[in-house]
Amino acid sequence: MNKVFFALIFSLISTAALAQVNGGRQQQGILSGSVFADSLSYLNPKDYIIGGVTISGAKYLDKDVLLTISKLNKGDRINLPGEQNANVIKDLYKQGLFDDVKLNVTRINMDTIYLEIAVVERPRLSRLHITGLRKGEIEDLNKKLNDKTGKIVNENLLNTTTATIKKHFHEKGYLNTTVDIKQTKDPGDPNSMILDVAVDKKSKVKINSVEFDGNKAFSDGKLRGFLKNTRRKRFWHIFGSKKFKQDKYEEDKQTLVEKMQAAGYRDAEVISDTVTKHDEKTVDVRIKVYEGPKYYFGDIKFSGNAVYPADVLARILQIEKGQVFSEDELNKRLTGPTPNNDDVLSLYLNNGYLTVNADPVQTRIHNDTVDLDIRIFEGPQYTINRVTLKGNDVTNDKVVMREIRTKPGQKFNKELLIRSAREIGQLGNFDEQKIDPRPTNVNSVDGTVDLVYNVVEKPSDQIELSGGFGGGQLVGTLGLTFNNFSLRNIFNLKAYKPLPKGDGQKLSIRGQSSGRTYQNFSFTFSEPWLGGKKPIYFALSAYTQGSSTGQYYAKTDQRYNKLRINGLGITLGKRLNWPDNYFQLNYSLNFDHYSLDNYGGYLFQNGTSYNIKLTQELSRNSVDVPIYPTSGSNIKLTIQATPPYSLFNNVNYKIATPQERYHFVEYYKWKFDAQWFQRITGKLVLMSQARFGYLGQYNSQVGPSPFERFKLGGDGMQTYQFLQGTDIIGLRGYENFSIVPVGSNKTADSNQGNAIYNKYTLELRHPVITGQSATIFLEAFAEGGNVWDNFSQFNPFNVRRSVGVGARIFLPIFGLLGLDYGYGFDKIPGQVDANKGHFHFTISQSLNGGFN
Repeated sequence: MNKVFFALIFSLISTAALAQVNGGRQQQGILSGSVFADSLSYLNPKDYIIGGVTISGAKYLDKDVLLTISKLNKGDRINLPGEQNANVIKDLYKQGLFDDVKLNVTRINMDTIYLEIAVVERPRLSRLHITGLRKGEIEDLNKKLNDKTGKIVNENLLNTTTATIKKHFHEKGYLNTTVDIKQTKDPGDPNSMILDVAVDKKSKVKINSVEFDGNKAFSDGKLRGFLKNTRRKRFWHIFGSKKFKQDKYEEDKQTLVEKMQAAGYRDAEVISDTVTKHDEKTVDVRIKVYEGPKYYFGDIKFSGNAVYPADVLARILQIEKGQVFSEDELNKRLTGPTPNNDDVLSLYLNNGYLTVNADPVQTRIHNDTVDLDIRIFEGPQYTINRVTLKGNDVTNDKVVMREIRTKPGQKFNKELLIRSAREIGQLGNFDEQKIDPRPTNVNSVDGTVDLVYNVVEKPSDQIELSGGFGGGQLVGTLGLTFNNFSLRNIFNLKAYKPLPKGDGQKLSIRGQSSGRTYQNFSFTFSEPWLGGKKPIYFALSAYTQGSSTGQYYAKTDQRYNKLRINGLGITLGKRLNWPDNYFQLNYSLNFDHYSLDNYGGYLFQNGTSYNIKLTQELSRNSVDVPIYPTSGSNIKLTIQATPPYSLFNNVNYKIATPQERYHFVEYYKWKFDAQWFQRITGKLVLMSQARFGYLGQYNSQVGPSPFERFKLGGDGMQTYQFLQGTDIIGLRGYENFSIVPVGSNKTADSNQGNAIYNKYTLELRHPVITGQSATIFLEAFAEGGNVWDNFSQFNPFNVRRSVGVGARIFLPIFGLLGLDYGYGFDKIPGQVDANKGHFHFTISQSLNGGFN
């Protein structure tokens, strides 16, 4: 080895000397190895034939690939020592994979030389150890960094790891995040490295100020209003984040330009912008804009249109000469979306012209006026060939297909396509966000198109398992609702999962009990397509309810206080095509049997009463989706009546006992309920609601009905109600049933209900999560309502008022859960705690745009 060492030293000295002699010639590569190295001299290089090349030290890398990189091939000639051996080492170092590379001579035989490439691989990453964060944050980072494991630990890996972590937190508003990485040898593998990554995300950075340069037509305040997600830290900014997020900021800049252009400034743009550090927790944003001149619409003409004349298209377009120029408004009026789908292309698409296109060409810009030529390509008229359904793994095809209004043989119709998607969503068995109808196999030769409705099933069955406190006792509840039941498979044991499913029927079984004191059991079955061929709604319901209070003492002959109510109902309904096909007409016949034994709470305490009522309900429901509606309305008019027994039963009501008076209950009842949903901006929705009810009597001598009255106040829950048949209407901010007529001395406990009520509600809603597994939205509300005993007292503007906030959570298995905090402004005489602040919990209310 001494001989080799001196040979290498001699070669180095010789090379250095040659480099000086040649005035800085590039240094040559160094050969080392066996005793054969002393026959190699940089002063006298020789040509050799490569007899073979071996690789040593490579543990993870492919040796064949390394040989390819070295360009040393068996049989090639090589001049050694010289530039070639230097290039071998240089090319391998370039890969960034090695800490050391050597080219050794292992053997020389005549003019044949055998070489060895000896490498020392750089260590590889075995794992990342992240500290300084919560468990969930570490898991999120590991998902983004899991591709780093097994890679070479070099400067690039350290930089990309740091950049990935900082970007992750920058997007969340942590702009001052710091990352400190330390390398530790893995004790389990000497050629592996553990990276200890200490992350300090600091505090979220908020926005101190947003300033603008270059704006004249728009005030700073107006421009700030366009930035919905880039808001200054001000106490009046309730909606919109005050934290700085880069991705939201980029979106806001684009929105800013679009809003300026929509106001007529078609040349508007953001010239530059800066985000500078104000202090450790805030930044200053400055945006320089160019407004340009304000433009107006000039002459608008249509070309290429043959199906519809220009005056019809102009009437649909609704843009007049002299209006402020807005490409956004122009595109909406041409291609949608518009609130009523009354844009130009919808006119064609609703008449079969599937491939229609409209291209607005700016033909002339003179001064501040833009002339347009809207060039229409109508294309052929298409007829629907086939309609198929995909994704319904549980629900039978016929249940969905009967709701689809686009039938084979019809002309393609966009409006019916959208309506069909809505009807599928109303079934409640599919994720409304993922219903995706698509035209396929568009054949321009024969003018046909296929339609595919893609759906995603969601859990629709619900379970209610709860305990609550009502009527001074603990009440347990167990309820099961199967929303996609199949009665025809009731005897098919293979179809039980846990009950037969797939036919769109609904089966609900519910029980409540507090022991002997109170029991309530109910059953409901409904079929939306009786017979399977027409949309005739059929429902059957039955219930039994009992209450027993008090104790029996023989000495005083004190009796139990008992109540038993049994009921049975049947409903038939039909969808209507007039005034439009959103209407439904239902008829219901119900029989209720009341048996009272020394039981208070009604207008009589002992006896038997029968309530036989016929109900007609005319409704129109056009809400877009059932859980979180954003458009449409839900309106109901209900008329309910019993036979006028007093006209033919020969009872003298002037002297009749309560048992005789109420043996057959008579009354008539009117109810009107209406809801409207309107999208305000983005996902913010306004829900407006008005409700009214009136309970009348045929004969003043009979007196008011003891049943079917209205009770107002509280959460509106009917979970624990002995007075079956009473309408319970919520009014948040007040105790349950606490609203009584002005001047009344009743309390919530003694309130037997009233003959008239009305209620108004305004509610702002904003979603937090909308998806298959859950829907959550927040709300802020203002509402008012009141009750009266007769029309002489009735004043629809004299209401008890409240405001508050709340949240709704829809979980498929539990239904809709609600939590509200309401503050009632108006005192209720005789009930000190009836108003002011109250929390309200609700369950399974207000589905399908329903009323609460």
